[in-house]
Amino acid sequence: MGSPESTTSSPGSWYPGERMVRLRASHSYGFVLLLICASFLFTATGPDNEPWGRSVLVLIQSATVVVALWTSGHGRAAVVPSFLLVAVGLSVATVQILSGDDTLAGIAGLLDALLLVAAGVVIAVGVFDQQMVNRQSILGAICIYLLIGMLFTFVYGAAAVLGSGDFFVQETDGTPSVRLYFSYVTLATVGYGDYTPAGDLGHTLAVVEALFGQLYLVTVVAVIVGGLHRGRPERS
Repeated sequence: MGSPESTTSSPGSWYPGERMVRLRASHSYGFVLLLICASFLFTATGPDNEPWGRSVLVLIQSATVVVALWTSGHGRAAVVPSFLLVAVGLSVATVQILSGDDTLAGIAGLLDALLLVAAGVVIAVGVFDQQMVNRQSILGAICIYLLIGMLFTFVYGAAAVLGSGDFFVQETDGTPSVRLYFSYVTLATVGYGDYTPAGDLGHTLAVVEALFGQLYLVTVVAVIVGGLHRGRPERS
């Protein structure tokens, strides 16, 4: 019988040996953070509601998930999901550019949101693997927080395109940059009030995002403080 550290397990299990393999293979989440920042900047400064612009975002989100898979140390298990994500991203981007259909634009927004959820889950697994406060876990926690804001940006965009009527009471669906601004203002619970969702769905989404933002920060700060306290040497 081998020790737990050498136990061979199926993909996705939580055996200590598999965790050690992931830790040895993992790299810095700085590359993931750069892709998230690229997505943020492109949404903030890119073309407003242009099909090719939405297609570029799908490709950036696909790349973010792929890099997150490899950064989190999933190794060979990440090969098939990586190729599938790239294939789906390229397909949706191509069809969206050729058709320019609003319904497809809404579907692309939902795909963006799903890709961000996948990236967040993968990063969370990598952060959990660290089981300590270090550069890797802190960068991962920052990535997840930024992903939450990006996630709701695309959810708002999908709701604006697929829903009836204007998304904001200011009689506009907003541009991608406006929805990005509204998302992060809501996530930080700043509440400037210059943009307000018009319907029940928008109200619900805004409340959920605000709760996510507050609960996430409280939880992460508590974990970091607790980890730093445990890491200090005890005084004699």
